[in-house]
Amino acid sequence: MHTNDTHANLDNAPKKMTAIKEVRAKKPNALLVDAGDVFSGTLYFNEFKGQADLKLMNLMGYDVMTFGNHEFDLGSSPEGHQALVDFIKGAKFSFVSSNVDFSKAPKFAGLFSDLISSKPENGKIYNGMVKEINGEKVGFFGLTTQDTKDISSPVNVTFEDYLVEAEKAVKAFEGMGVNKIVAVSHIGYDDNEAVDNDLTLAAKVKGIDVIVGGHSHTKLAKPTVINKDDKGQTKDPTVIVQADQYNSHLGTLDVEFDAKGKVIGQAGELIEIKDQKEDAEVKAALAPYAEKIDTVKNTLTGATAAKALDNPRTGGDDTKPSVRKNETELGNLITDGMLSKAKQYDKNVVMALQNGGGIRTAIDQGPITVGEVINVLPFGNTLATMKVTGAELKAAFETSLKSVPGENGGFLHVSGAKVKYDSSKPAGERVVSISYKNSNDTYTEIEDNEMYTVATNAFTAKGGDGYDIFKKAYEEGRVTDLGLSDWENLRDHVKSLQTVDPVIEGRIVDVAGSASEPKVVAPKDFGGTSDDPKVHEGSIMVDISGAAVLENAKIKGDLILTGTVEAGITLSNITVTGNLDLSGVEGDTTSLLSNISVEGEVIL
Repeated sequence: MHTNDTHANLDNAPKKMTAIKEVRAKKPNALLVDAGDVFSGTLYFNEFKGQADLKLMNLMGYDVMTFGNHEFDLGSSPEGHQALVDFIKGAKFSFVSSNVDFSKAPKFAGLFSDLISSKPENGKIYNGMVKEINGEKVGFFGLTTQDTKDISSPVNVTFEDYLVEAEKAVKAFEGMGVNKIVAVSHIGYDDNEAVDNDLTLAAKVKGIDVIVGGHSHTKLAKPTVINKDDKGQTKDPTVIVQADQYNSHLGTLDVEFDAKGKVIGQAGELIEIKDQKEDAEVKAALAPYAEKIDTVKNTLTGATAAKALDNPRTGGDDTKPSVRKNETELGNLITDGMLSKAKQYDKNVVMALQNGGGIRTAIDQGPITVGEVINVLPFGNTLATMKVTGAELKAAFETSLKSVPGENGGFLHVSGAKVKYDSSKPAGERVVSISYKNSNDTYTEIEDNEMYTVATNAFTAKGGDGYDIFKKAYEEGRVTDLGLSDWENLRDHVKSLQTVDPVIEGRIVDVAGSASEPKVVAPKDFGGTSDDPKVHEGSIMVDISGAAVLENAKIKGDLILTGTVEAGITLSNITVTGNLDLSGVEGDTTSLLSNISVEGEVIL
């Protein structure tokens, strides 16, 4: 049995225990293996630093685990790796780690042995270990992605070449007469080949029979069998498995060997955890942790929303705004936080993108709680950076805008850039321009053949919502998953702002009809009622000379005001999807900017 990338998602743990017990009832000698990233991702980790996970893993009877990159997240904290040390010491199972060097990290002294053990002790780390299964000796060794040094905080813990260390481990096992070898790997199934991944490991290192994988959160419904080496020549089979993420599945694998240790048969599947009944013992063990988490969800972030941040949907009426087709204040807030966080890891990031379908609820006016933040971004996505060409970015935004005026869950909110499009054009031909923001607040239009670094969530980066162009970049190794929880990023961002008051800035603007002559509208014909604002299709021009009030209107184009500003003029409940042009107005225009929502630019 195998799991990976559980990331402190513990609410399903009682159901997972039921699945484990059902497997053991049929196969009492089945081992339970974890391929890393138990740490980081939910409030359970924030509050208990791995101890809640450890309590349940010990109850479940895990046999072996390797380290994920997130196990090293706390290295730069005042306590350093103490939480990981406490986790290791308290484990009723052993750890394998072949390419991680703990020797210069004093906290791990006495916990790590650079040897292969036939009698592994609980709470200790080994280069490799031998387990006897049904009378047969099986070797296990562990690997952790070398990206850890860049996407986590290992500090004095270092990482060695995974291929070199894997070859050493295989030779050591073979020298002990062990010809059934399992790599417990946290390097990613098809992750950046320039760094490390399981497909390359299977092709390049002879003698590995099974790879229990993690890191890429890959859902392998059935095992992948690699029987060709990196030169295309036939090799003994290597079976690769990985069980999705977040305790959603329990992976199972049965392997049959011949007398020489060659794989001659295999059968693997994923058991869906949500369909299981809850185990009473694990549910009782989880209860005190869950109660504390419920309290924490009501904890204040330290930020206050100056106004309600809506998350609109059309309800089938395409004339209404939606998070899935329009720039929103909440979308701007989220992407601003993503861009700020990504730039801490890569200063070359020029913009951040968030799919509208991933934004699930609004934020009420007033103090913002942790629970609210989690409800806005509930999917546990992580932040990723991606290298794409200007042409690929344009193709991505064509996907984003394909359904306008209808909704599209893949509609991309953006920070650090402006996107102009023409909804009157056919889908696939709508992008007019994409420009990124410079440090001096000017904008530079992207060029098709230039390469740009952008940030988005890992779901989108891997091709979610139909982003095949991003999937291609991911498959070519141009995506780096920073492993940073999206809701935690948003929490940290609003906390840094304290007063949260994002606005519509014209980041995503429909220029359809803007080139035609504006329709001249008299002030008396401008508005409707507060409940039923008047809709103007296309750009309009209004002479405000002598006008006391302009209110209750939605302009689907540009609003061009001319004439002389009267003292005390009132403007309210006005939405402009294009630009607000005040260049033809005489007098102080300050009062004209209040209570107008402008999706485009304000021209003074």
